[in-house]
Amino acid sequence: MASSLPGQLVFPLENGHQVWEDQSFIKWRKRDAHVPLRCHESIEGSLKYWHERSKVNFLVSNSAVWDDDAVPGALESAALLDSEWETLPVPSNWQMHGFDRPILQTLFIHFHLTPFVPVDNPTGCYRTYFHIPKEWNGRRILLHFEAVDSAFCAWLNGVLIGYSQDSRLPAEFEITDYCYPSGMDKKNVLAVQVFRWSDGSYLEDQDHWGYLAFIVTLLLLSKPQVFIADYFFKSTLAEDFSFADIQVEVKIDNSRETSKDSVLANYVIEAALFDTARWYSSDRCAGLQSSKMDSIKLNLSSSTSPGFHGYLLVGRLDMPWLWSAEKPYLYTLAVTLKDASGNLLDCESCLEAYGKHEHHPRLGKTNIESCMVKDLVLMKQYNINAVRNSHYPQHPRWYELCDLFGMYMIDEANIETHGFDLSGHVKHPTLEPSWATAMMDRVIGMVERDKNHACIISWSLGNEAGYGPNHSALAGWVRGKDPSRLVHYEGGGSRTSSTDIVCPMYMRGPDITIISRDSNETRPLILCEYSHAMGNSNGNLHEYWERIDSTFGLQGGFIWEWVDQALLKDNADGSKHWAYGGDFGDVPNDLNFCLNGLVWPDRTPHPALHEVKYVYQPIKVSFSKETLRITNTHFFKATQGLEFSWDAHGDGCKLGSGILSLPFIGPQKSYDIDWQSAPWYPLWTSSSAEEYFLTITAKLLHSTRWVEAGHVISSNQVQLPSKREIVPHVIQTKDATFVSETLGDKIRVSRHSFWEIILSVQTGTVESWKFEGVPLMTKGIFPCFWRAPTDNDKGGGPSSYFSLWKRAGDIVVECNVRPSSNLPSLPRVGVEFHLDKSMDQIKWYGRGPFECYPDRKAAAHVAVYEQKVDDMHVPYIVPGECSAELDRATHNEDLIKGDDIEVHLDHKHMGLGGDDSWSPSVHDEYLVHAFPYSFSIRLCPITPATSGQVMYKTQLQN
Repeated sequence: MASSLPGQLVFPLENGHQVWEDQSFIKWRKRDAHVPLRCHESIEGSLKYWHERSKVNFLVSNSAVWDDDAVPGALESAALLDSEWETLPVPSNWQMHGFDRPILQTLFIHFHLTPFVPVDNPTGCYRTYFHIPKEWNGRRILLHFEAVDSAFCAWLNGVLIGYSQDSRLPAEFEITDYCYPSGMDKKNVLAVQVFRWSDGSYLEDQDHWGYLAFIVTLLLLSKPQVFIADYFFKSTLAEDFSFADIQVEVKIDNSRETSKDSVLANYVIEAALFDTARWYSSDRCAGLQSSKMDSIKLNLSSSTSPGFHGYLLVGRLDMPWLWSAEKPYLYTLAVTLKDASGNLLDCESCLEAYGKHEHHPRLGKTNIESCMVKDLVLMKQYNINAVRNSHYPQHPRWYELCDLFGMYMIDEANIETHGFDLSGHVKHPTLEPSWATAMMDRVIGMVERDKNHACIISWSLGNEAGYGPNHSALAGWVRGKDPSRLVHYEGGGSRTSSTDIVCPMYMRGPDITIISRDSNETRPLILCEYSHAMGNSNGNLHEYWERIDSTFGLQGGFIWEWVDQALLKDNADGSKHWAYGGDFGDVPNDLNFCLNGLVWPDRTPHPALHEVKYVYQPIKVSFSKETLRITNTHFFKATQGLEFSWDAHGDGCKLGSGILSLPFIGPQKSYDIDWQSAPWYPLWTSSSAEEYFLTITAKLLHSTRWVEAGHVISSNQVQLPSKREIVPHVIQTKDATFVSETLGDKIRVSRHSFWEIILSVQTGTVESWKFEGVPLMTKGIFPCFWRAPTDNDKGGGPSSYFSLWKRAGDIVVECNVRPSSNLPSLPRVGVEFHLDKSMDQIKWYGRGPFECYPDRKAAAHVAVYEQKVDDMHVPYIVPGECSAELDRATHNEDLIKGDDIEVHLDHKHMGLGGDDSWSPSVHDEYLVHAFPYSFSIRLCPITPATSGQVMYKTQLQN
């Protein structure tokens, strides 16, 4: 799959259907000082993020076989009338507009592993028109494609200007000589032919939706005859962080100058740093000049880097503010080019510092800024501090936003050769010298485009692309180009010489601990993927983090993945539903293997995201030996910006609450509170409750870029000691007079006019129960040992839990549960009954308020909760266990609301698992083994004269 994987890293390194619509249109604009730049020595380059949509004419064909002159000629002539063209937005995927169809399957299914592209190659032709502004006369004009999937040819005014492939990196062409001047009335015609498949597709075999389209922005750019082509900002911090030595490598393009004399003889190159925190004065007026850092002096010097043909500027900044995910402090770097008279010719800038597959439910494999912002806001709110761009470079705006919000990033090259894993007879690309250049070009393009972003902590050589000599070459180039960052690559066993991080995929907890204890391994371990979030999943997450938090060398991991990659599909009746593999007539397909997210496609959080927030929270609380310990796990930030509060409950009833006054706790420090001096101690001593829980909450005192003041970043609940031995509850019975009569195969039992129960003679189950004339139960009580299977229950083929349950048949049940000895572990042990649909309010004392399971309950605090029955349903796109009978439906909208309310009371319920979704992954302690069980349940109606709390107390033994 391909998305930005949400992750949590610990530092420092030791070596409804909401759809976002963007209605703005494309703009031809001159680049200015606030525009980041990267352009290496080819036609490719990342010059501007401008995420806008343009309506363009579009024609689609079933084949890529065209006469060389047919496409541009046809686009400019009457051979194809305007009426024959559709109008599509850019960026978008043409499959999302009714042409062709998306495919959810790995690439090797679709064409054979040969060095050829299939003749059946869907091809789209795009056409748009533009005029050159008069202000651009005498300037160089560049045509910039942010990314096109998977390859394309472009023509301007009938002239072929170039070809490019690599669906996730930019391509740029100079079109100065092919444009009609601004004084002419004639419009410039841009025609682009886009191919769904190319030989580059063999390196883009990510198992995700197979789209095709312009996926990001198309730009026209204007530059002077001599301009800044590229720059690379580098800094080295002093060991005590008291200063930073700065280097800025600058490349100048003077290729169109008639004289190739030294640039320094005719031009002046300068650079300056600006403190973004001082951009605004007290009256909120922008003052760029007032924010300039006077303490830095950048002087031009000769480059000392072998093979570097640019210019080097050096300087020093005293007492720099440092960037981290906890404190994303940014400076602005401005690089300027002036002529000999001091006139400004060109300038480029970017934000600097020291120290998710792209998916949209409507647009497909593309994204818009509002969606990126929503992703980052949610990630920060749920304590996620890192992303891995899986499995390709993403939209340039994503990097700028990660800089601003504070998000550690692993940037990943667009290299995945998934299909070659099963090729057998075909040599793997990483072992073939003929593939080395194509692989290297993708890594170089990524690094050169993104190198100036503060958020990037590591470069990744790709994903699931085997391992061989070509990877050694890639790692060598990256380390030579940018030694300040780590290199990441999982292939070859995650511990090869081509990775600076041990980065296993879906490795189980005990195994990562074994690696951390290996005395010969000095590299940190970061799980590149773990806790597969497919459907109702993410069990065992707390066990990973108990190990990570307590083990040196274990530094976190990236959950697979962030968002369910379903597409919003229109039904014939005008309604909409989330669609997945097979819903578009795509055969073969991977069904719902795109639904692995922590959030729905519209970014509504799954219940599992609460567990993520809890295990990632920076404030930890523990209680032992009459001492409450509060730990600040931040690495760079103390607790000055937090407000601590406490709540104490006994048997679900609130005993008291208040603000907790604490001294500031420094990074990686703890503070201990003596039990008897705590403000809740007198409440505990005077209470007669059986169970006591204390909750410590940390809230933000001030608003941030991603949340308002008062946001809860951490909430820890600990169980306090009981003042007496806890005795099991037993059912207390009272002497009562009741009437029993047999009516055919029914038995009617009643007590005056208070209640009436009708039993079935044949099954012994309750067929109805009324209390004071009000119907309560419509059928029950009978044993239940089944649950609607989750995706994890189905994982493992014949050895899956689901397959074993299906083969097992019926359970032998007597008065107590005595399963047959040859049964596998059970989904649940409990009872089921049905209530009248009018009883739609539920109140419980236990964990909540969201759904939780034995292996996913750390975030669920014990309290008294109330909810409507309808609100308890979790609308997983593929229905599975979540408190209803769901195992026959394949889509949530297939579910039909019943005429009554199905209730399960479980003595035991199996965990969810989630280490992966293709093998049985529920840990042994969370299985329900086929052992004898004995339990009792009391059902009692609640009246105005009674309460659940009172009835609970009546069952206590004295």
